[in-house]
Amino acid sequence: MTQILKRILGHRSSVSAVGDPARSAAGFRLVRYFTVASLGAFLLVAGALLYFEGLEGEFFKKVQQAQSEFFRSVQDGFARRQDEAARRDLLQVNEAGNVNLTRFFANALWERDFAPFVTRAQQISIEHCRAAQGAPASSFDRKACFSDIGKGIMALPEFRALDAKVFAAMKGTTVFKIKVFDPRGITVYSSEHAQIGEDKSGNAGWQRAMAGTAASELTHRDKFSAFEGVVENRDLISSYLPLHAPGSEKTVGVFEVYSDVTPFLDQIKQTSAEIRKLAAENDARVAKAASEDRDKVDDNARLLLAVVFGLLALLWVVLFLIVRNGQRIIDRQERDRTHVHQRLAQSEKMAALGQMVAGVAHQLNTPLAFSRSNVSLVLEQIKAIDTPVRVASKVSEIAKRTQGGRVVLDLSRARAQLEAIQTRPEDIGAMQEMLNDVLQGLEQMSELVVHMRDFTRLDRANVADFDVNRGLRSVVYIAKSVIPNRIRVLEEYGDVPEVRCSPSQLNQVFLNLITNAAQAIEGDGTIAVRSRVAGDRVSVEIADSGPGIAPEVLPHIFDSYFTTKAAGEGTGLGLAIALDIVRGHGGDIEVATKIGAGSSFTVWLPLSQPLAKAA
Repeated sequence: MTQILKRILGHRSSVSAVGDPARSAAGFRLVRYFTVASLGAFLLVAGALLYFEGLEGEFFKKVQQAQSEFFRSVQDGFARRQDEAARRDLLQVNEAGNVNLTRFFANALWERDFAPFVTRAQQISIEHCRAAQGAPASSFDRKACFSDIGKGIMALPEFRALDAKVFAAMKGTTVFKIKVFDPRGITVYSSEHAQIGEDKSGNAGWQRAMAGTAASELTHRDKFSAFEGVVENRDLISSYLPLHAPGSEKTVGVFEVYSDVTPFLDQIKQTSAEIRKLAAENDARVAKAASEDRDKVDDNARLLLAVVFGLLALLWVVLFLIVRNGQRIIDRQERDRTHVHQRLAQSEKMAALGQMVAGVAHQLNTPLAFSRSNVSLVLEQIKAIDTPVRVASKVSEIAKRTQGGRVVLDLSRARAQLEAIQTRPEDIGAMQEMLNDVLQGLEQMSELVVHMRDFTRLDRANVADFDVNRGLRSVVYIAKSVIPNRIRVLEEYGDVPEVRCSPSQLNQVFLNLITNAAQAIEGDGTIAVRSRVAGDRVSVEIADSGPGIAPEVLPHIFDSYFTTKAAGEGTGLGLAIALDIVRGHGGDIEVATKIGAGSSFTVWLPLSQPLAKAA
């Protein structure tokens, strides 16, 4: 018995023996989690910084491009406006010159030469040509009609002299062609004779000039009939100018002048080209400066990123050192806590074993006491029987002798000794009954030792296939030694297959739950221990008829060091250790309670193998 108790006390209750032993030993790997989480976070930050730096560079590039496009458009607009302004100014200057030329004609040639000629030309009727405007082209050729009118005008006697004066006056000037229209819109004179007689009454320029407003436009002609002959690729300004009678605002005709502005326009184009070239050079300088600025910005961004990454790396190293030191502190505290936890658990187990040993000692004392008494009585009776046995032995010895006198004397003495013995036949039966009682006491002690051995499972491996019902019977047998006689224990065991586990640890769980149930019952009561199979799990239910668990206490019953017992009566680790053991086996503990009706603790354990195979 002493050896058994020593082995029980030396057996440590490690809750991590089944399941994952490294889980409780490893603890919370703070450094590992910090390293993974922080590196992940830093990589995200680095990626975000690189991404936004790329966005910033792209944005800066787009801004520069937009600025370059803006400057380019401004310069192009400036060059375009300058070109338009130069053309407009050229048009205005030439229009002013043509106005002056018209005044010259009006003052020098109109009264003496053109006025009489225009008057004579107006006498030529044009109504028949205009009256036939709506006729089909096949029945009437309007253009030929007005051409005939032109021939009639050129047939006038004043025409040749007038034409000679105009050519003489315009020779060597920039004026390429002159046309004169009468108030009807008929071309009465043109330096290009083929155009004499044309009807320009529908021309917008002629209409504006007749209304008293000059109208000019810039045109390009691939070929043009000028005073000097046919010219090619010339830029011309044509002006419709009103002719006023001297001293009057009345328009008496329209004067059309074609001036050559090709040299001036070439100069304008050259100036515009130079401006565009200068703008292109400015664009190139701006683009170069933008590229240099972008390179500087990129260099600054890379430097900033390098500084930020360096600071992040330094911060990570500092935090890593702090966390590693914290991990060491946590590990040391965990070791200290585990050590204290084990000592408290061992203390609680020793207290439970102390109660159990007291009960076992009580159970052993009873058979030992009456066995000692019976053995003493049997020894006394054996001493009494010893004398007749010796006498019988002497009689046998005397019978072998041959001397008669000596035989009679010895037989007389032996008879006297046999008559002195008071042993009766019923004394032999009593001695047999006492020896039977001794044997029963020895059997009780042997049964107790067997249950103790099954409870501790000292002759088995740490993890093995375990008969739950057999273990429950041993636990109940041991528990009855510490449970008051006023509490009945009901055992209801189902057909339960074996469970792979640590038997001694599960026995510790069952004993803890049964003793807790007994401690919860005040007065008479019952404890029911049941086992059954539910699906792929085994359930062991330990229900008591106690007062139940208060609602404010129920959430904390599995917390370490939580207890409702008086100071010094418990460590508050029993249920916490039981839950750790069961969860270490892949199971769980469920609690059902009702105030005034008792509580039920159900231990769920997974089967070693599927039920069909186990059966």
